Amino acid sequence: MIIVAAFITCYVGLQRDPQPHHVPIAVTGPDLSGEIRQALGSTVDVHPVANSETARHALEHHDVVAALSSDGPGRLDLEIAGASGTSTTSAVKTLVGAYAHGAGQHVTIADVVPFSHFDARGLAGFYVAFGVTLAGFVLGQNALFLANVLHLRHRLWMLSGASLAIGAVAATIAGPVMGAVPAPFIPLVLTLTLLSAAAAFTTKLFGTYLGPLGVPVATLLLLTVGNATSGAGIGADLLPAVPRAISALLPPGAAVRTITDLSYFDGAHVVTPVITLALWAAVAAVLVSLRPRLTSRRATSSA
Repeated sequence: MIIVAAFITCYVGLQRDPQPHHVPIAVTGPDLSGEIRQALGSTVDVHPVANSETARHALEHHDVVAALSSDGPGRLDLEIAGASGTSTTSAVKTLVGAYAHGAGQHVTIADVVPFSHFDARGLAGFYVAFGVTLAGFVLGQNALFLANVLHLRHRLWMLSGASLAIGAVAATIAGPVMGAVPAPFIPLVLTLTLLSAAAAFTTKLFGTYLGPLGVPVATLLLLTVGNATSGAGIGADLLPAVPRAISALLPPGAAVRTITDLSYFDGAHVVTPVITLALWAAVAAVLVSLRPRLTSRRATSSA
């Protein structure tokens, strides 16, 4: 009951009324920047830039999700990075359109960083991340069942090797085979391997320390909250405060950001999410490996 309530609350609740919060927009010209900031308030985070070339550079490097400039009297030019997410760019178009309507101006819109031809809705990265997270979760769950069959060292090697296989298979299907995720192959394999390892070792960690409650806890954290707040279905800038804060800290959210940046923005901001994935996998693996020592110390102390 807890899991179904959490699943519906996260997936349905977060889509009920998404509202933009400080969506980053590059705006050319001090006058226009001031007007946009005053008119749209906290819904956007205005980045004043000197010219349209600088704005385009910020857009293509994922520093902003849109670039707005004046295109003559009564005309505005709005460039968006569609790959930033349909919900986010739709919100920007709605906000700028409302401003332009009130100011009596016409807006021309161009998508300069569109999604791949085989990912028209921009959900391929989310489904890949969801599938790999699910596979890693099942892998970690299976490792728990093998506790009386395999030595811990062998289980850790199994989790690592299987995570690599999961990452390679997922990257091959989504990338070269289907062409839906246009990220460089090797970095994509690395990202998905880290995601699978993070999910597997985290599931193993919770099961090892929490017993029967570990698997439901991992389900809630990884498959429910993690995927719902990943920023793929609903852009992170449109999430409420708490989900927005944890979005990039959980493995699915970190993976979605990495996949998007590798696919459309030349990996401009992949360092932080990759480190996040690596930390989840490494810390969970270390804590799992320490469990026998902790158990031995407790037994010795009791004796």
